[in-house]
Amino acid sequence: MKSLSNFTIILLLSISSILNAQNDSIDKQNANLLEKYKQKFEQIEQQRLKDSVRKAELEKRIEALSISDLTTRQYLQKQLTDIERDEAQLLNKKKKSIDSLRTTAVAYPVIVGGTDTIYHIYTKLGATTPRERADNISKKIKLLVEDDFFRPDSLLIIPAENAHDIVYGEIIIMSISETDAMWYDSDSKTLANSLREDILLTVQKAKDEKSVLKLLKRIGLVLLVLILAFFLLRIIRLGFRKTLEYIDLKKDKWLRKLAYKDYTFLTEEQELRILFFLFKIFRWFVYAILLYIILPIIFSIFPFTKGWADTLFGLIWSPFKVVLIAVWEYLPNLFSILVIYIVMKYFIRFVKYIFSEIESGNLKISGFHADWAMPTYSILRFLLYAFMFIMIFPYLPGSDSDIFKGVSVFMGVLFSLGSSSAIANIVAGLVITYMRPFKIGDRIHIGDATGIVLEKTLLVTRMRNIRNEIITIPNSSLLTGNTVNYSTEAEEKGLIIHTSVTIGYDVPWRDMHQVLIDAANKTNLILNDPPPFVWQTSLEDFYVSYQINCYTNAPTKVMDIYSELHQHIQDICNERGIEIMSPHYRAGRDGSQTTIPADYLPKDYKAPGFNVNVTQKK
Repeated sequence: MKSLSNFTIILLLSISSILNAQNDSIDKQNANLLEKYKQKFEQIEQQRLKDSVRKAELEKRIEALSISDLTTRQYLQKQLTDIERDEAQLLNKKKKSIDSLRTTAVAYPVIVGGTDTIYHIYTKLGATTPRERADNISKKIKLLVEDDFFRPDSLLIIPAENAHDIVYGEIIIMSISETDAMWYDSDSKTLANSLREDILLTVQKAKDEKSVLKLLKRIGLVLLVLILAFFLLRIIRLGFRKTLEYIDLKKDKWLRKLAYKDYTFLTEEQELRILFFLFKIFRWFVYAILLYIILPIIFSIFPFTKGWADTLFGLIWSPFKVVLIAVWEYLPNLFSILVIYIVMKYFIRFVKYIFSEIESGNLKISGFHADWAMPTYSILRFLLYAFMFIMIFPYLPGSDSDIFKGVSVFMGVLFSLGSSSAIANIVAGLVITYMRPFKIGDRIHIGDATGIVLEKTLLVTRMRNIRNEIITIPNSSLLTGNTVNYSTEAEEKGLIIHTSVTIGYDVPWRDMHQVLIDAANKTNLILNDPPPFVWQTSLEDFYVSYQINCYTNAPTKVMDIYSELHQHIQDICNERGIEIMSPHYRAGRDGSQTTIPADYLPKDYKAPGFNVNVTQKK
């Protein structure tokens, strides 16, 4: 209960500060609004003053004229009529200005007893602001209420210059000016009489409200409300305690640990503590709601605190009302947004169906390749969504505000400054898509990287090399460099792979041609049709360079084919007694072991001895 009382004090202080801030804001707003018309009113009043002086002079001159001077009298009477007409026009102009202000200007109420509003003040009187006038009048009427010897017949109306004063004894309760009366479409005398009657009724009502019997009744009602609130608070506390006990009893059945594979995010005990914590927060929220309901009820019992009750309800209801009105007024725009979204959504689905049919080969368009289908769909989908956002943008709340425009400009500048390289990659990705230098699964060579294409995006291309390394290449680099595709013609015409070997001049070239062709024919994944062929690419000082060329339709297995082909070339050369002595060797072989492996040599093979020839001179 102690914490609850502390919360009550804090709430009252917060309400007081909010009210003061609201009053200051209203004063400023009203002062700015009235200041706008101040000069206009002053000009009107100055002109009326001049006309009044001129009118008095004309009336004196007319009275001084003799009866026989009829022409001069008519002339002066015409001027007097013109001044009265101009004065009526000035009053009408002033009234129109007040009518235009009436819908926007803030009125300050003259309040007695906390809730009863007698009158609203709109204008200044001398140096006194409308709010100060309202406060001063409220205080003076309060003095009448507190006067135990108040006499209604002593509340009088006394005419003054361009105004009527309501006076009690020596106290001027209020002054009703001509401008005040215009706000109520009346004259100052009529309005003063009406306000006098309202003051008398209000004072009598306030005196009746201050009777001891009514005060006791109100105190009794306050005690009743407090007792009911106390029991309601006990019931809520009991309900929460029973609920928590029931949850604790059923925790093994209701709660399960939150885990992913071997990692546990929350155990049952942690979940239970979190649940208790949330219930505690909810309990204090219910207490706050209960207090918020009880306080206005208590405040509404006493006349001098009824305004507090209205303010408390207004703090919640006014924003809620504004939100409801804003939502209701926004419903047509929301409906338009939904219609645009639904129509565009199903249109994009239709476009996707068309391009999926092109990709699958069911729909063929001359000059439009099937692998262009989904990239083109992605581009069209982006453009359609952008067009949809442009159509929806005017219907968004706050789209015409300066803040929204500022954020849009900031995002545009940020995107322009930070995405130049990204845009270059996107443009390159689009160009590459329609150039069709490669597709997913092709084996390609870019720069110093060779591998199989795994993924093509608008920004990058990813491929995997023979060592299972993933290589990511920006699309802008692809567009500025050379790309070698090993897979494009492999299925139909075959990919030519080649390797070279250098053999000495002592081996007949026809034998070497046959060795290479036989090695190619024994290699897996090499095609027999077209057949392999050999080129002699050079005749060097110590050897001949032979190049074997053969076809394959498995470009992704090129390294395996090369490895097997080299093995077969070595085996067949060894079988046929051909030494691969590249790149250089000497012709002198006396006493040297052959380079052919021992498995391919006869069992009785021996290295040749040295030949020594001795020539004697005769």
